[in-house]
Amino acid sequence: MSDGNKRFPLPLSSVVDKKSKTVQQTPASARRTAMQEAVVSTSGPERALPLVSEAVRKAMVARVAKQGVKDALVLASMEAVQRHLFIEPGLASQAYVDASLPIGYHQTISQPYIVARMIEVMRDNRNGGALNRVLEIGTGCGYQAAVLSLVAKEVYSIERIKPLHELAKSNLRPMRIANIRLHYGDGMLGLPQVAPFDGIILAAAGMEVPQALLEQLTIGGRLVAPVGGRHQMLHLIERVGSNEWINSTLEDCHFVPLRAGTV
Repeated sequence: MSDGNKRFPLPLSSVVDKKSKTVQQTPASARRTAMQEAVVSTSGPERALPLVSEAVRKAMVARVAKQGVKDALVLASMEAVQRHLFIEPGLASQAYVDASLPIGYHQTISQPYIVARMIEVMRDNRNGGALNRVLEIGTGCGYQAAVLSLVAKEVYSIERIKPLHELAKSNLRPMRIANIRLHYGDGMLGLPQVAPFDGIILAAAGMEVPQALLEQLTIGGRLVAPVGGRHQMLHLIERVGSNEWINSTLEDCHFVPLRAGTV
């Protein structure tokens, strides 16, 4: 994390119930348990509202699966992360609809389907879905980073808007997810100091994918990004050699613009 906050990320051992049989859990399943049981800043009655209940979250995941997402790990991760904790309380009733929602500063939290779809595509790699290190461009409120933390060993996420970087830290800190590293900076530059990455996801659309990001992929790594202006398409770019990438067009999508610099 770029500002040196030593309380986050915290070690996984600090959030796993000591009475549970943690030795039988995989790191990902332990993180799912921690997220589901995390102490959050919302009040008890608010968390108990039917509109943000576990059943509503399961229904959201069922819709995502019906739309074509088949990756069981991705679907389980979407079910584990409580989306309503990443948006304003006034929008809690809309947290589990399949739509993007405003998070301030002209940015949005992506719709559940597109989050799941992009992660599924990134995981469908030559290593059987294994992701040691992934990079997210556009942290936003931190929701997608939380989902990514359940499918990858290490998650690095960059946000160029300082208040959103702080919002993501505030949202994620109570969940104590040990494998996320948040950075404030220009996402178009990536993080060459910790590259290469097995997967890269862009949560904003440019007219093309920055070459700097393509060069930070491992060979066999996958980058998933929206590309375009008014009409955007989701693209998959796979690195197949030192200087060779394969670009495939997937489907229509709609994202906020990808911009350089920081604010």
